[in-house]
Amino acid sequence: MKFKKAMALGMAAVMTMSLAACGSSETAETKTEAKTDAAETKTDATTETKTDAAENADAASGELTYASIKLGEDYTDLTTTIKFMHHKTDREQDGTMANLIAEFNKVYPNITVETEGITDYAETALLKLPTGDWGDIMFIPTVDAKDLPTYFLPYGTVEEMSQYVNFADNWKNDGNCYGIGYMGNAQGLLYNKAVFEAAGITELPKTPDEFIAALQAIKDNTDAIPLYTNYAAGWTMGGQWDSYLGAITTGDETWLNQKFVHTADPFKDNGDGTGAYALYKILYDAVANDLIEDDYTTTDWEGCKGMINRGEIGTMVLGSWAVAQMKAAGDNADDIAYMPFPITVNGKQYATAGPDYGYGINVNSSDDNKAAAMVFVKWMVEESGWCDLEGGYPISKTAPTSFAFDGVEVVSNVTSLDGEEDLMNEMNAESELNFNNGGDSRVQKIVEAADAGTPYDDLVAEWTQAWNDAQDSLGIEVKY
Repeated sequence: MKFKKAMALGMAAVMTMSLAACGSSETAETKTEAKTDAAETKTDATTETKTDAAENADAASGELTYASIKLGEDYTDLTTTIKFMHHKTDREQDGTMANLIAEFNKVYPNITVETEGITDYAETALLKLPTGDWGDIMFIPTVDAKDLPTYFLPYGTVEEMSQYVNFADNWKNDGNCYGIGYMGNAQGLLYNKAVFEAAGITELPKTPDEFIAALQAIKDNTDAIPLYTNYAAGWTMGGQWDSYLGAITTGDETWLNQKFVHTADPFKDNGDGTGAYALYKILYDAVANDLIEDDYTTTDWEGCKGMINRGEIGTMVLGSWAVAQMKAAGDNADDIAYMPFPITVNGKQYATAGPDYGYGINVNSSDDNKAAAMVFVKWMVEESGWCDLEGGYPISKTAPTSFAFDGVEVVSNVTSLDGEEDLMNEMNAESELNFNNGGDSRVQKIVEAADAGTPYDDLVAEWTQAWNDAQDSLGIEVKY
C-alpha cells in the first residue's frame, strides 16, 4: 500500500486532458518507473532549494501577475537571459521556435530566450524539477496539485486568469493559477475525407455501431486500413483512448473528476452505446473484426502521418493537435479532417477540450527572470500565434483562432472537488489501472484480448474488481 501511494505522487493531479498531444513519438512516451523515482526523491531534493509553498502563493497578490503586464509597454528595457525547457523537438528542428523568439525580440530585444527541446520530456522534466536546474520556464510535468506552489510562480488567481485564458483552473492550488496551456486539445477523431468518400460513407458516424459499420465499408471498398491503432507507440493507446472518458461518453461534465472515483461500477454496459464500456468496446470490436492494420505490433507513428495523408489510413484516434501534423505530412492536406467521437448521449454529441502542456515559471528564478518569463509567456499565449499554428483549441480568449468543430457541443470536464484533487491519483496507483495517466498497457491489452478472442466482458470484470478493491483499501465513499 505504501509503495503504491508513493507511486501516486508522480501522477497527474488534474485529468482534464491527455498529455499525449506531444507532437513526436519520443516526446509523448512516459516511463512510470522514472516518474516514480522522481516523485520519491522530490521531498528530499526540495527541502533546501524550494521556497515555502504558502509564501509562494502570496505572490499571486503581488505586483507581478499576468494581468498586470501590458505587452509592448512594460519591461521593454529589461535585459536578461531566460531558459525555456519544452517537449516540442519538432518545432526546434523546423525553425519554428527560433522564428517565434525572433518575433518576440522585435518587441523585447534585450530578453534573450534560450530553449531546450527534450525528446523524453515526461521523464526528464520530472527528474529535473526537484533539482531546480531547469531554467525559468518549463512545460509542467505530472505533479500533484499540492506541489505546484513549491515549484512554480502563480500567474494570478484563477478567477482573474479566467478573464484572459481558457482552462485557468487546470493547474490550480488554493485559488491560484500556476500554469497556462500553450495550446488546447479538443477530443474527436481524425479521418481522411477521400477514403470516406471512396468507401461510400455519406454521413459521419455518430454511434459505436455506425462507426464499426463505417470501418467495415472502408475495408470492403478501399485498400485503406480502416482504423490505425498505433499500438506499438504505446502512448497513442492509453494516452488517447482515455481522453474520451467523461463528458464525451456520459454527457456529464462532472463525471470524470468528481464522480468516477465514487462510482461502484463505472464500466458497466449502459445498453445504449454510451459510457466507458462503449468507449473501449469500439477498439475491441475493431480488432475483433479485423478492421485494423495487419500486424499491430509493427505500427509506425512517424510513418502513419504520411500514410493517412496519402489515403492509406481511414481513421485514427488522436486529439485535434494531430490535424496539423497529418496535413503537413504530404500533398493532400485538404483530405485530413476531424469529426466528433462516435458516441451520442440523448441525441447529442460532445467533445471535451482542455489544455496540453502548460507553461510554468520557476518560483526560484531571480526577480528579473521572473518578470522576463512572465512577459514571454504572455506574448506566446496572446501574440505569437503558436496555438493556432498547431491547430489547437484556443487558449487565449483574445487571440484570433481558426479552430472550428461543427455539430458538437464543446465542454470541459470540470476539475475535482476541493480536498479531492489527488484522489484519482491514489485510485490509479492502488488499482494499477492508470486512467488518464499516460499508461498504455491497459488499453493495449484490449487489442491483445480481442486478437486472442478473450471476451471483452472478462476484461471489464477485471477492471471493476480492481476498482472496487482500491475503493475499499482507500476508504473511498461509494456514492453512485
